[in-house]
Amino acid sequence: MTAMRGSQGFGHDVYDHVIVGGGHNGLVAAAYLARAGRSVLVLERLGHTGGAAISTRPFAGVDARLSRYSYLVSLLPPKIVQDLGLRFSVRRRTVSSYTPTERDGRPGGLLVGGGEQRTRESFARLTGSDREYESWRDFYGTTGRVARAVFPTLTEPLPTRAELRGRIDDDAAWRMLFEEPLGRAVEARFADDLVRGVVLTDGLIGTFAGAHDPSLAQNRCFLYHVIGGGTGDWDVPVGGMGALTDALAAAARSAGAEIATGHEVLRIDTDGTAPAEVVFRTATGEGRVVGRTVLVNASPQALAELLGGTRADGGEPAPEGAQLKVNMLLRRLPRLRDTTVDPREAFGGTFHIAEGYAELARAHAEASAGELPSVPPSEIYCHSLSDPTILGPELVEQGYQTLTLFGLHTPARLFEKDNRQAREVLLTATLAQLDAHLAEPLTDCLAFDADGRPCIEAKTPLDLERELRLPGGHIFHRDLSWPYADGDGDVAGGGRWGVETAHPNILLCGAGAIRGGGVSGVPGHNAAMAALGR
Repeated sequence: MTAMRGSQGFGHDVYDHVIVGGGHNGLVAAAYLARAGRSVLVLERLGHTGGAAISTRPFAGVDARLSRYSYLVSLLPPKIVQDLGLRFSVRRRTVSSYTPTERDGRPGGLLVGGGEQRTRESFARLTGSDREYESWRDFYGTTGRVARAVFPTLTEPLPTRAELRGRIDDDAAWRMLFEEPLGRAVEARFADDLVRGVVLTDGLIGTFAGAHDPSLAQNRCFLYHVIGGGTGDWDVPVGGMGALTDALAAAARSAGAEIATGHEVLRIDTDGTAPAEVVFRTATGEGRVVGRTVLVNASPQALAELLGGTRADGGEPAPEGAQLKVNMLLRRLPRLRDTTVDPREAFGGTFHIAEGYAELARAHAEASAGELPSVPPSEIYCHSLSDPTILGPELVEQGYQTLTLFGLHTPARLFEKDNRQAREVLLTATLAQLDAHLAEPLTDCLAFDADGRPCIEAKTPLDLERELRLPGGHIFHRDLSWPYADGDGDVAGGGRWGVETAHPNILLCGAGAIRGGGVSGVPGHNAAMAALGR
């Protein structure tokens, strides 16, 4: 069966590679393959490329182009940017984090950033000594050494467990991060509840787990959040997340790849050897296109469905997202109760809310029991402080700022009965926790759109599932994997690149691949390398 060249405008009857999904990983794969001289067709369901890595104007009549879903960059290797000649950059945040608290009736907080001396002094004011700061330096010195060893391997053929352990060459670090629940290391190294919580949060982003979860899902999440760039820094994408995917789409097209939006793939027919037929639907009907190799930039669950029900996920439980994403536009940043910190610094990094160690444990226990957390943990940052280009000139001149909030421990199951009501209840409770540390209500600072509505929107896991087809609203498509093959002696189950499936001509290039997750482009790169036989 050939492609419908006349009605669809495709340039080939049979493509070397058909890519299902035009998210950032699919675009990375398309650009690499097209640059290698292969014929490439990308089929995207939506009317635009980018997937979750997009910038949009969510508020009517307001010139603010926000990173609506994904919002920070850490795992994108500079190699990909350089290889593809992307016109894309990030900015480093001068403050890592600020965590407000109240002790002995006085507002205060922990500021990490602004130089070593300032950070040390902030720890001392909070805890009364230098002990926690020295433990902090030692702990993140260890994770930094692991990061420098692991990060380069993400764009190399998949190592075995033994090979990766050998590259790290630190038995204590391996045991702490890869074998024992993260909570054990946190409790052994830190005494202060707030400090413990700040450390643990990197293990809970989009991951519903406790500090001592025996599955070590929290460890895997933590690992990916501290290895990015070999430093663990989370940077601001200049121009918003859409600037990355726009650059990727341009790179793919300039290399010769064809991108067809508004093409929803319904089925992939393959015997694993002959070229596969990809059946799609458009606004005008159905069509088919043939690809010698098909790269699927979707979840393992979606891939299984496209293949007619064949399990591609190893029989794992259904994925379940566990986050609340809130986008806001403010007329100005709110004043803080802690007057020792400038709001521009506090919100310039990650602003932790209700993320003490005990608070995180309580929220997890309540959510596990089927209840919305009574004290919802979350974290906030202000993109426009680092990169005002996402705002129109008039908004910048008037002092407008964005706020992005990411809530933890809110699994999809909590929204199944009444998503709208649960969303409103959770948002109200979350903002109340923020207000507890502000000298004025956040609502007094919100901007309004052209229709007079406050500029705030919230997305639950069920919203993300509906809008982006993330399975269960899981931002990583499924729980993150260890960045190595299953066994010490072979790579069975992962293949050479960690993107292979049971069908030799079908590759997984989405976040659910081994070493997937986050805005990294790594699965796209690795699937392209596999398709090229490298």
